[in-house]
Amino acid sequence: MMPSMDPTPSALLLLFDGPSQTEVIVNHTPFTIGRSPDRDIVLPHTYISRCHAEILYEQNQFHLVDCGSRSGSYVNGERVARRQLSIGDTIHIGTLQGPTLRFGNPDATTSVLRELIHQAQPASELEKLRWFLEAARKLNGVGAVHEILISLAETALQLTRAERGYVFMKDAAKELRLAVGRTAEHGPLIDDSTVSHSAIQEAIRSGSEFIVTDTLAGESRSESIVAQNIRTVICIPLRKRTAGQALPDEEILGVLYLDSRQQLASLLRVDSDLLRTIATEAAVLVENASLARAEESARRYREELSIAAEIQQELMMVRIPELSYARVQAHSVPCKEIGGDFYDVLDTPEGLYVVVADISGKGVSAALLASTLQGLVHAQILAGQPLGHIAMFANRYICKKSVKKYATLVLLKLAPDGSVEYINCGHVQPILHSAEGIRILDNGNLPVGLMPDATFSHETARMRPGERIVVFTDGVTEAEDRSGEFYGDARLESSVSSGASVEVIFRNVQIFMAGAASTDDCTLLEICYGPCS
Repeated sequence: MMPSMDPTPSALLLLFDGPSQTEVIVNHTPFTIGRSPDRDIVLPHTYISRCHAEILYEQNQFHLVDCGSRSGSYVNGERVARRQLSIGDTIHIGTLQGPTLRFGNPDATTSVLRELIHQAQPASELEKLRWFLEAARKLNGVGAVHEILISLAETALQLTRAERGYVFMKDAAKELRLAVGRTAEHGPLIDDSTVSHSAIQEAIRSGSEFIVTDTLAGESRSESIVAQNIRTVICIPLRKRTAGQALPDEEILGVLYLDSRQQLASLLRVDSDLLRTIATEAAVLVENASLARAEESARRYREELSIAAEIQQELMMVRIPELSYARVQAHSVPCKEIGGDFYDVLDTPEGLYVVVADISGKGVSAALLASTLQGLVHAQILAGQPLGHIAMFANRYICKKSVKKYATLVLLKLAPDGSVEYINCGHVQPILHSAEGIRILDNGNLPVGLMPDATFSHETARMRPGERIVVFTDGVTEAEDRSGEFYGDARLESSVSSGASVEVIFRNVQIFMAGAASTDDCTLLEICYGPCS
């Protein structure tokens, strides 16, 4: 006997693909996604496979299943082969920058909102509108922003007896874009080409809370108004407000647009207090919706940044070799999620190579250049290139790419006999600690990435057993306490002189900072030659 199949309940997907947003209802299984035109959701992008992914309903749960796609499927920023879906999950198809789906329950927004409205029995239409707006602001969940705007348009249509309602909101470029459109029968409207854009512009230019236009009485009528036989237009600018008062330089957040082919008189009977309340309260609603969208964008950014940090850590992970003639310890802490400092340690037949670099700036751009530069230097070392050639090659590469960044860099080679060769490209000077005390390893060159024709000279030294070299970035010496004082060279040299390990030095820096926020990446690396205590 075949096992019984659970009926597939409906689920809501909000599809964001570029500037567009679409509601999709999942009501059968498997629900297919891909580039092929026979998919339930068709995404015509070259990096998306023809049969990319499916949404299955099994054992009373929805699951996203990747169908062996090349570029992968992601749930909440994590690449998955199969994942159970929960309300509010974010699904990316093909890439984290590609089409996005928000998964949820369609009853979690529209139905709940309308049920709340129907349950309420306010004394007047004005109270009903105020109650609706207050209830809408309290709703949360997948699609809430979109559904609240839909309900705003539908409620305004019901109260004014208009036939069409649109909500336009400003995008990142400060251009008005259609957010939602509804008919009086709650049908969707996705084309705004037949609305009176001249009336919208007039409403924006005016200082009025709302504008009611009798199109027959106007001196000029747009082609769209004539073609649609529109008799009356209501435009309500949604302006940013503070403490209930309009700002002197009021900022338009959006526009609520209503029109009708009905007789003018039927709409002019709308109470002006009602329109004034829509203008006041809906502006707050739209502002909250904008903040919610910004918060959602920030959440996605944080997710992607967290993934980028993991990828960077994996790409730049250094496995410190165990050598008979030297020991290396290192520690690096970024001040942001991903950092611009890096170090590398390589064991070659010619000796031990150490690299410590600090990219100008912080954050994502610095991290990208750090990853590239580490790979470039690593490859050059494995190819047996001299230190001067490696510095010159890195310099020309960065200059040629015109990335408007540079890097300070220390390249150091320790041979088994204790001889040391090093190049300092604009970096803080390393410290050599011996029985005689502290010695600064002086060597001056330009940072890489400033001048394409720069030349780089090297210096040499010799280490005796028990001696060590400490290479660090300026995030260590320029770590600040709460008063703004730097940790400084003197404190670092004192810690090195005392024989403190890398971990102890970092702990000393943290104690000095006393909880103050770090303003720069911190990297510290120690090379100890021969037997070391």
